[in-house]
Amino acid sequence: MTRHFEFGLDTFGDITAGPDGRPLSHAQVIRDVIEEGILADEAGVDAFGVGEHHRPDFAMSAPEIVLAAIAGRTKRIRLGSAVTVLSSDDPVRVFERFSTLNAAANGRAEVTLGRGSFTESFPLFGFDLSQYEELFEDKLGLFAALIRQDKVTWQGSTRAPLTDQRVFPPIEAGPLTTWIGVGGSPDSVVRAARYDLPLALAIIGGDPGRFRPYVDLYHRAFAHVGRPAQAIAVHSPGYVAATDEQACADFWPAYKAMHDRIGAERGWPPLDRAAFDQEVDRGALYVGAPETVARKIAATAKALGLARFDMKYSAGTLAHDKLMRSIALYAGKVMPRVRDLLA
Repeated sequence: MTRHFEFGLDTFGDITAGPDGRPLSHAQVIRDVIEEGILADEAGVDAFGVGEHHRPDFAMSAPEIVLAAIAGRTKRIRLGSAVTVLSSDDPVRVFERFSTLNAAANGRAEVTLGRGSFTESFPLFGFDLSQYEELFEDKLGLFAALIRQDKVTWQGSTRAPLTDQRVFPPIEAGPLTTWIGVGGSPDSVVRAARYDLPLALAIIGGDPGRFRPYVDLYHRAFAHVGRPAQAIAVHSPGYVAATDEQACADFWPAYKAMHDRIGAERGWPPLDRAAFDQEVDRGALYVGAPETVARKIAATAKALGLARFDMKYSAGTLAHDKLMRSIALYAGKVMPRVRDLLA
């Protein structure tokens, strides 16, 4: 790894439980996420991401607003979307919102664009799921032009064309950092390389090493056009506590409930404890004491040649106070240990 290794934290604003065990309001979760972002900045985390969803179990339908609130109370941490569902949005408006955030945050904004593993936004905003691929391909082409051109001329199949159009506010210095989020599609990997954009691999299950072919494909795609490859990041779920046993005891009930709720919609079988333990031991769950989590992150970084690791630190109803402790341990103990292991 030739780049300085970076650490991020991501959340979808999962609806957490209050002290009485009952779900908190969406509004309270949003306020809690703002506090979590502030702590991440104070603790030295490099980046904080908030993912867009339009479901009752997640509070974040407008990440840019939450990130702007965090920007006003932080100094150094970069602020981005853990995912922005570009397919069901307008690229011009997405650019305008993030360029405005970038101005408010003094150049600290970034965006991760994805097709959306959840599809609630498509009917909500009047888009046809049969155009799932076409919408993303078309809109990404426009967004790529917006981040690199002062005056944009573009024509596609899913929205009105633009001719010598300027969009405001422009990015003050340099292009807006734009990642392409990929969950396992080779076409998406090649698309990221084609637009010369960094790659964020969402690895939420199984051995992270199985994504090595996607990394190799990404590098081959850049080599084909004679350009150096951009950075690669991994986004995976995790949680840090004082001991491995405490981390699993805290994380397991909330993670299982979330997994089974989403799985019922997608035809997954209920998660049993043996499968959970396997994911912790050899899969995509970075759950444990600081040393355990650090060693697993370092192993993934080496196996995939990463420039950044983003831990999705929220998990269903897992309480805000436990998330805050996890953030503190991640920054204070995991991050320096990973750097030692990668040195």
